[in-house]
Amino acid sequence: MWKRALLIGTSIVMAHAATTAHALDDDLEEFRVKLTNEWTQVRNDRLHNIKTYAKQEDGKRFRSFKVEAVMNTSLETITRVLLDFENYGRWYWEVREAKLLRKDAATDYYFYMVHRAPYGLPDRDVILRAVIEPQTSTRKFISLIITSEPNMLPLKPPLIRMTAENMRIKISPFPDNQVLLEAEGYIDPSGKIPTWANNLIQRSAPYSILLGLQRMVQLDEYRLSKTSIPFPIYNFTE
Repeated sequence: MWKRALLIGTSIVMAHAATTAHALDDDLEEFRVKLTNEWTQVRNDRLHNIKTYAKQEDGKRFRSFKVEAVMNTSLETITRVLLDFENYGRWYWEVREAKLLRKDAATDYYFYMVHRAPYGLPDRDVILRAVIEPQTSTRKFISLIITSEPNMLPLKPPLIRMTAENMRIKISPFPDNQVLLEAEGYIDPSGKIPTWANNLIQRSAPYSILLGLQRMVQLDEYRLSKTSIPFPIYNFTE
């Protein structure tokens, strides 16, 4: 019996070591490739159906990102999660505070977030405007355009105000109760930030956000919710 237990334990340790080594190889591979102004794949997570890309655009301080993910959810469910700004701290990247500032229209929102920074660095805050472009009879996807509004509120030292957490998100219906999420964006944490911390943020944040979103769309409070959405949604599958 003990020999069998030892064998199983050894197998688990070896499997974990192999997985960790593979992840480290992925990290090292990214740094072996010099980024250009063309998209380079950073990660291909087949288990979670997530792909991430990066490029270094001319005139920008940090890299830009692109992500693609297929999620087992509906347009209604993912929209409810994205519009629940007060709960972004449950899934968005390193958020310790999130709140809706104002709603100018059914498709126009301003919200505020505070991000936890890597150890030893000041936390960051950001003011974002989210503008939604709903579906139409000829446009079968929902767009969400997020832009930073750094001057909307006074600075709150010791927090560092981020100048950019901009992205354009496209969410398209898929057959079998799935959606395709595609996003491109650029994050500038502002202030002085060491290279290791910048690499951590730029590599980890987009992937972490998608993992968190995948988790949230499976929760009954969103999946089974009967609350209305402030604009029409059509589950096209063609």
